[in-house]
Amino acid sequence: MKISVLSGAGISAESGLKTFRDSDGLWEGHDVMQVATPEGFARDPALVLEFYNQRRRQLLEVQPNAAHLALAELEKGHEVVVITQNVDDLHERAGSSRVVHLHGELLKVRSSHREDLVLDWQTDLNLGDLCEHKSQLRPHIVWFGEAVPMMDVASQLVEASDIIIIVGTSMQVYPAAGLIQYAPAHSKVYFVDPNPSLSSSEKITVFAENATSGIGKVISEIKENF
Repeated sequence: MKISVLSGAGISAESGLKTFRDSDGLWEGHDVMQVATPEGFARDPALVLEFYNQRRRQLLEVQPNAAHLALAELEKGHEVVVITQNVDDLHERAGSSRVVHLHGELLKVRSSHREDLVLDWQTDLNLGDLCEHKSQLRPHIVWFGEAVPMMDVASQLVEASDIIIIVGTSMQVYPAAGLIQYAPAHSKVYFVDPNPSLSSSEKITVFAENATSGIGKVISEIKENF
């Protein structure tokens, strides 16, 4: 079976990573327009770099949780791809071999003027850290107002899926939320979220709970039925 997993911040929250932003629109106390837009970076690059340095340090202190590990284990019996809105590497560390990052990766940086020039990066990124073309390096993150380059790849993967698992994302934020529209008519959809925005139907099975407990139930159903 071909399985696509659409994952979001809720799965990483159970490892201790805070979700993207709180209900008041702030991200770790910052207005997202300050730290997650090209304009914010142009206005105060030092602030933006330090913001992501803090996120990177935090990421290196946490571990994958049971939901990440269970999804990686699914590869033993099925063809699995994880399409994630998360910028962490917890899916990879858990053992998932095919991970598509829609919004970039925290442990990578790229040239400010050559977006295809991407480097692995696990330490702090500071003003004065330059690429080989003498341009300032920036976080390899898709900011608000920037194109999401992996969307076409992701939509094609969803189109080819027999099973789609949605976990840790409300499916309210576009363009990622639009991926469900590419689900084939024959596909089965499992939706895991404590406050689900979808209802159960013949096509969709909803588990209104957190990622670690919900994913276990999804996998049990897959083993029974597929």
